[in-house]
Amino acid sequence: MANRHLSRSVALQSLFEWDFNEQEKPDKNIKEIVERNLENFAPGMMDTDFTHSLIDGVVSKRKYLDTIIEKAAPEWPISQIAAVDRNVLRIGLFELIYGDKKNVPYKVAINEAIELAKTFGGDSSGKFINGVLGTVYREMGEPEDGSNKDPVEEKLAGAVVYRKDGKKFLFAMVHDVFGYWTLSKGKTEENEIPEDGATRKVKEEIGLDIKIKKELGSNDYLASDPERGKVKKIVSYFLAETEDSELKLKETGGLNDLKWFELKDIIDLNMYDDIREIMAKGIKALTHKSKK
Repeated sequence: MANRHLSRSVALQSLFEWDFNEQEKPDKNIKEIVERNLENFAPGMMDTDFTHSLIDGVVSKRKYLDTIIEKAAPEWPISQIAAVDRNVLRIGLFELIYGDKKNVPYKVAINEAIELAKTFGGDSSGKFINGVLGTVYREMGEPEDGSNKDPVEEKLAGAVVYRKDGKKFLFAMVHDVFGYWTLSKGKTEENEIPEDGATRKVKEEIGLDIKIKKELGSNDYLASDPERGKVKKIVSYFLAETEDSELKLKETGGLNDLKWFELKDIIDLNMYDDIREIMAKGIKALTHKSKK
């Protein structure tokens, strides 16, 4: 474990130097920097594969990781984040999204990133890193932590939102930071019926006034919260019509795009399996009704 912490430290120092010099020497070889830093800061460390895997992963996925950072911390453009913090976040996010969870569980990845920030960053770096990574962590599925604790239940509501454009149907979908097109949804308030919750959340999240047409069913999934632990999210979905055409995405750490899609384009979208099933139910109900 100590070797892994040292590996992350070397990776951070190497990425910092590469990032810092990129404007003046964009072709500077990251591998040369890593080998020099391994020799200077980790002499005698036999297994350097982990260091190289972090470096290669962050460099190859940097644009995608930076997009997630900007969505999770919208008040901080990537160029305005301190270079140390920026590269700590890249390492932490890479481990959260792409890392081997058996060797590096989610919480270990977050804690290691916080420790790097405290060691190499400023006074508030640890808190900043924890906040950004925590935002992403809450958007991800349940970690494999072996916990047997019963999850907290949370009720949500969402909708397959459509509008008519002549004889065509258009569907409003949102895109999350993990690369999937999905449906607008959100947490319902206490004593709020699901239909009202779906109507309110769609308005808040994508700016559309909707009319509920049909209940499509529900699904549930496990998510993780740093404070509450496992959370079982139960989502009720509805088919809903709107006459609005302008989409307005609410600033959120979990979503980065929204768009209207024609029916013929939906089949090729990258969607979660459960969302694809809900979409299929909505389309079936809609097309069946239109044939009558």
